[in-house]
Amino acid sequence: MRLAFYAPLKSPDHPVPSGDRAIARGLMAALQRGGATVTVASTLRSRDGAGDSAAQTLLFNAAEAEVPQAIVRGRTEGWQAWITYHNYYKAPDLIGPAVARALGIPYLLVESSRARKRLTGPWAGFALAAEAASDAADVIFYLTHRDAETLRRDQTAGQRLVHLPPFLAQDALPVPSALDGPMLAVGMLRDGDKRASYQIIAETLALLPADSWRLDIAGDGPARTEIETMMAPFGDAVRFLGELDATAMAAAYRHASLLFWPGVNEAFGLAYLEAQAAGLPVVAQDRPGVRDVLAPASYPAPESGTAPLAAQITALLSDTNLRHTRAQAARDFVAQHHLLPTATATLLAGLESCGVRP
Repeated sequence: MRLAFYAPLKSPDHPVPSGDRAIARGLMAALQRGGATVTVASTLRSRDGAGDSAAQTLLFNAAEAEVPQAIVRGRTEGWQAWITYHNYYKAPDLIGPAVARALGIPYLLVESSRARKRLTGPWAGFALAAEAASDAADVIFYLTHRDAETLRRDQTAGQRLVHLPPFLAQDALPVPSALDGPMLAVGMLRDGDKRASYQIIAETLALLPADSWRLDIAGDGPARTEIETMMAPFGDAVRFLGELDATAMAAAYRHASLLFWPGVNEAFGLAYLEAQAAGLPVVAQDRPGVRDVLAPASYPAPESGTAPLAAQITALLSDTNLRHTRAQAARDFVAQHHLLPTATATLLAGLESCGVRP
């Protein structure tokens, strides 16, 4: 089974790590695990974050130039389907639909967003292209139930929508945490939604009994100075670990007692899955997307403020049995729904529905 793979937001070969790159690589790993030969069909990054019409024109032209080359390559290599990860109005797939149509092969999307309100304004052309790609798809795999709402609304005749839960690119769970270390927060130190989550963390920490907790923060970014200032009132109780590689990140999970991350406007967040796989209870707010990757438990609504978060942290840190019960539930949840074997089976079923088999 020979498959073309494309990630217009960030190629799996991109040198800068990110959640999108990790998911792209995970999708390739899941497909390869199922016996597929997966080819990165293009590394063109179509993202325009500024709504710049001139930049979009250049990207349209670059994509148009790549289409004939991809068609020739697809015929030579015998591609049987084209799979694109993350098609949306700021980074539409400008290549895949035309190539799949020319080759007469199925076109599949993973995480494609519908955004009618963007059909006017600075991203209008890109939004139209993203909608056209969604319309062309034989199968769309959606990662969260929030995405499914608009996909169902605009579903085309004969198109199949398949739930692909976010997953970790591993076959088994790691060694569990002993649950006796500091709390852990994982997130880039940047303005916007990440900073908003750190602000909620700081406000929550202020409600905790003094000398009853420690917090490690894994991540780095341009707002580090401001977030360090935000955490300064807590002195040595808060430690900044900086950006960690995969090995160091695994060690941080293994030595933590719980993950604390509110999740402001997170699409879902792989850190939640990584933490739960390591057996960490999670303290988070009940937000769309986030709730798709959290083991069943009570998560306070954002509008309830920080007091319920502080109460959950206090309960978990003071009750070893509760911590271990939540930890086992988290590991079971990830093992059942969010590891590579489940993802491979889901992707292969979607391909088979288009007549593509190993």
